[in-house]
Amino acid sequence: MGLFDKIKHAFVKDKEEQQTEDTTQETLEEEKAEESTEADVANSAETEEATEEIAESTDRPVDEEETGEIEEAPADTQKKYEKGLSKTRKTFKDRMNELFANFRSVDEDFFEEVENTLIGADVGFDTSMRIADELREEVKIKNAKKPAAVQNTIIEKLVDLYEEEGEMEVNELNEQQNDLSVFLFVGVNGTGKTTSIGKLAHQYRQEGKKVLLAAADTFRAGAIDQLVQWGERTDVEVVRGNTGSDPASVVFDAMTRAKEEQADVLLIDTAGRLQNKVNLMNELDKIKRIIKREDPSAPHEVLLVVDATTGQNAMNQAQQFKETTDVTGLVLTKLDGTAKGGIVLAIRNELHLPVKLVGLGEGIDDLEVFDPNDFVVGLFKGLLQEE
Repeated sequence: MGLFDKIKHAFVKDKEEQQTEDTTQETLEEEKAEESTEADVANSAETEEATEEIAESTDRPVDEEETGEIEEAPADTQKKYEKGLSKTRKTFKDRMNELFANFRSVDEDFFEEVENTLIGADVGFDTSMRIADELREEVKIKNAKKPAAVQNTIIEKLVDLYEEEGEMEVNELNEQQNDLSVFLFVGVNGTGKTTSIGKLAHQYRQEGKKVLLAAADTFRAGAIDQLVQWGERTDVEVVRGNTGSDPASVVFDAMTRAKEEQADVLLIDTAGRLQNKVNLMNELDKIKRIIKREDPSAPHEVLLVVDATTGQNAMNQAQQFKETTDVTGLVLTKLDGTAKGGIVLAIRNELHLPVKLVGLGEGIDDLEVFDPNDFVVGLFKGLLQEE
């Protein structure tokens, strides 16, 4: 089953569940009305109690929608994606509604509006142009004229392109079995780099692995202190030096310690200073030379951390770091707090960098290995229209 078929299946399933829910509610309301007319004042309390029992038997509290107090926690990762992408989904839906508000005919002006709409939804310039071009042909083939059919075709083309570009993509972290895994984290300040390292350390500790952290961002005392705090929180040792010391020396000490203590995972924090790419490149090259001298197969991942809330700026950062160092994958933070989640499409389609980890909440357990299927279903399921 292709990705778009999975989205349609999820869409139909949601519709069926909603119809069942609506029918159940209507039945409850009818039964409540009948009981109210038949009951007298003396047994009105008993009637109300019976109504509550009926509501409980259908697992739907009578006043759930009115109070807004009952909210189910995500039951699995798919639910986390659906909840985390709610802002992006709403923004995308609003843009689609605006696109079709003045819909008259599928002409050249309309296709230009499609391009502008997709660019505004942060899916990338090249991607937007390609989708508009493919849409021209698809609309002719399907003879799509109604807004719902055209909108579904737009989504289908986006999903198909996303699936096509990701055929060879590897989203799992390159963990070494029965050996030390060395992950180097890069990215500008404020993207959530140190927090992501701390959360990943917590996950590995939960799996029973021996983890070490290296505070190689020695240019900011705050960066060292923050990583030390995460080390204390997760019960993980932090290898560090003094502020202003050589980052490569910290990495050397960390590699040595990791070998001596037979660690499973070493997570290395580095400085991110894009204003001087030459110095940054030299620093990262020196760090990688130290790592390779101790372990020729390492680093096993060079993970660029970008803030999803910055949209196109995150794309620019990814492009610059890609030119500077051998980035193997992205950590996309704050995906749950942005309406710019469409940037994942642009990253895959235009930069061809795999997203490895995503932040789907503020909790310590809300850093998830990126699942491209869960992402695309969570983003587009609520955007399909009944034709």
